[in-house]
Amino acid sequence: MPVTAKLSKKFYDTFGDEVTNELVDWFNQVDAQYKSELKDLAESYFARFEAKLQAELGAMRSELLKWMFIYWTGSVLAIAAFVLMGIRLSR
Repeated sequence: MPVTAKLSKKFYDTFGDEVTNELVDWFNQVDAQYKSELKDLAESYFARFEAKLQAELGAMRSELLKWMFIYWTGSVLAIAAFVLMGIRLSR
């Protein structure tokens, strides 16, 4: 919702409607321009943040997969060793 600048009645009475309306319009244009620039800046920062976050998540995912493989390989080898030991002891 846009917010428009307004000036007091005394200001309008002193400088006239035309000059005061031009000043109010100029304030509103400057405000709109600053809002637009701030929005563009925020969007560019968010895009950089999102790209960095995706890169870090990709690295974290590959690291997690590596450690999961190591864990499950160790677990399977330990279970296989217990099964073989049980088979040998039951003979």
